[in-house]
Amino acid sequence: MLYQLYETQRALMSPFAEFASASAKLYSHPLSPFAHTPMSQRLSAGLDLMHRLAKEYEKPQFDIRGIEVDGVEVAVQELVPVTKPFCRLLRFKRYTDDLAVLSKMKEQPTVLVVAPLSGHHSTLLRDTVKQLLKDHKVFITDWTDARMVPLEDGPFHLDDYIAYVQEFIRHIGPECHVISVCQPTVPVLAAISLMASNGEQTPRSMTMMGGPIDASKSPTAVNNLAMNRSFSWFETNVIYRVPTNFPGAGRAVYPGFLQHTGFVAMNPDRHATSHYDYFLDLVQGDDEGAEAHRQFYDEYNAVLDMPAEYYLDTIKTVFQDFALINGTWVVDGQLVRPQDIKGTALLTVEGELDDISGAGQTRAAHGLCSGIDAEHQHHYVAEGAATTASSPAALAREGLPAGA
Repeated sequence: MLYQLYETQRALMSPFAEFASASAKLYSHPLSPFAHTPMSQRLSAGLDLMHRLAKEYEKPQFDIRGIEVDGVEVAVQELVPVTKPFCRLLRFKRYTDDLAVLSKMKEQPTVLVVAPLSGHHSTLLRDTVKQLLKDHKVFITDWTDARMVPLEDGPFHLDDYIAYVQEFIRHIGPECHVISVCQPTVPVLAAISLMASNGEQTPRSMTMMGGPIDASKSPTAVNNLAMNRSFSWFETNVIYRVPTNFPGAGRAVYPGFLQHTGFVAMNPDRHATSHYDYFLDLVQGDDEGAEAHRQFYDEYNAVLDMPAEYYLDTIKTVFQDFALINGTWVVDGQLVRPQDIKGTALLTVEGELDDISGAGQTRAAHGLCSGIDAEHQHHYVAEGAATTASSPAALAREGLPAGA
């Protein structure tokens, strides 16, 4: 019922949002007589802010058309080599007529970025992809909004997530490096562990950024919520059915709008200040500051629904049973054994100020991966990084390599 009420509210607010947008232009366009009246800038800024608070935010695009490699502008094309019901594997293929740069790009390593399926779209890692493209062949997981997946495509469990990751690695080949950001660190470690246990060739390296490998260490507010509420509480309070106006009508999901509410509730003062600063930027004519705000919130406010099965599996396996750390995690009848990984280097990364995955949670992977030689294990703390949503881009800017 809550989902239906939200959709009704969204439908009612849509005309108001469009009216606010049109009215903002009426008081700001230089050819409009209203733009030259007293207080027009403040009226326009207020209406523009109301438009952005009331509008619906669609999934952003990566929109990466080109990057610079060794001073040469290189074209980039977005390809989809693998399509699954709940995810697309994207490849950013680079093209150039410069033979020297082309030859160099062919020899560069391949990296698979496993983006989180935890509310936001994979485009949140756009800057990370751009930086990696300068010296890597780049693939990334693009998770599908569960409300867009028809019921006949079946459920999506945490085990299915692991199977997707394994399929993507096999498609790309064992020479790839794998980067997992936040939530996927756990299923990625499980996927590679199972491949190693089965005698398959594993990726050259795995880089794990700010994820809950051991959520019992330095628990954050997010961890405490997952650990202190009963499993039935989550089933009852955060799982809803998709309304009839979407392809996935009837599917049980953890709705994106609930997740977004939780994101904002973690730092309400920060968001209120940001919106007020946006208003002031518009009043003062600071186009650069206003555009930076728009770009951030166009991404931040675009959320997706998560399949209920996957979400509940994660709550129980990662945050309540601590199955990975306790050595009790069984996937498709097989025990997850990170100690079986031997030929894959390990790099763990934590944000110094991360308020989602606490200090030591990601580093715990080193104790589990005892089969990896010590010289192929490394840990890095990104000083000043607040959350894992921003730390990948920061690390890329600092030149941190994809492989350990």
